[in-house]
Amino acid sequence: MAELRRRLARDPLGLRRALADRLLIGLVAAMALLAAVALAGRSGADRLAERWREGAQAAVTVQVPQPTAERMARALAVLRRQPAVASAEPVDPARMAELLRPWLGTAEGLPLPGVIELRLADLSADAVLIGDAVAAEVPGAVTEAHGVWVGHLTALARAVQGVAFAALALVAGVAAAVVGVAVRAGLSARRDAVLVLHGLGATDADVSSRFARRASFLAAVGAAWGTVLALPALAGLASLAGPLAGGAGWQAVPWVELALVPAVAAAVAWVATQATVRLWLRRLP
Repeated sequence: MAELRRRLARDPLGLRRALADRLLIGLVAAMALLAAVALAGRSGADRLAERWREGAQAAVTVQVPQPTAERMARALAVLRRQPAVASAEPVDPARMAELLRPWLGTAEGLPLPGVIELRLADLSADAVLIGDAVAAEVPGAVTEAHGVWVGHLTALARAVQGVAFAALALVAGVAAAVVGVAVRAGLSARRDAVLVLHGLGATDADVSSRFARRASFLAAVGAAWGTVLALPALAGLASLAGPLAGGAGWQAVPWVELALVPAVAAAVAWVATQATVRLWLRRLP
């Protein structure tokens, strides 16, 4: 009898039975897994795009037609005098022929230009001015920057971020709906107990807080399990992205954001439960 009184004091509404822990935890875990993958995908895409943007923005090529030794030497001398140029190195003709082989086949007899690869010390430097200086010294020289690719990569990164945020919003909405359905089922199952407690003077805030504490706890547990279960998938993504991101590997995983997933799930469950219970209580006769 004493044990029963203690249980009623701790859980007068019988919420441990009314809110099915396994079902709610499992559903929230699935939502958290999707959220973790979306967060990791957004972070990884952002890192890759940043690395590619930096590489493309810093890379400039100069093409020198009729690449005699004297013309190449003059072009290199001009480039190496530019303060915005960190390095200027000619591309080996054999390497050029190998790069063009898939499109041109054998390049023997073709008038290939000499190519000089630049690395910019200052990413804000105007490649047009560098090209004008080279063309003034070596007529016909053409300088090509990769600003178009920088724009494409930036747009791609923004698109991926937008999709990830949309996916997160969708996951949060579905999680809130799942919690709302579970809470309404719990309210129906414990309707008599809720009415008695409410009749004894318990306020709407008292009743909704009891449901919200239980639902937010279950949501946090489910989100923690879902985040942990997502780690193998994140390990695979990190392994695939590692060579492209300069070996970032696990450093590309957004650990801080993943650690916040259970807290965010608990907050979503709390808000959804408060809204559901208060609306249900207001509709009571």
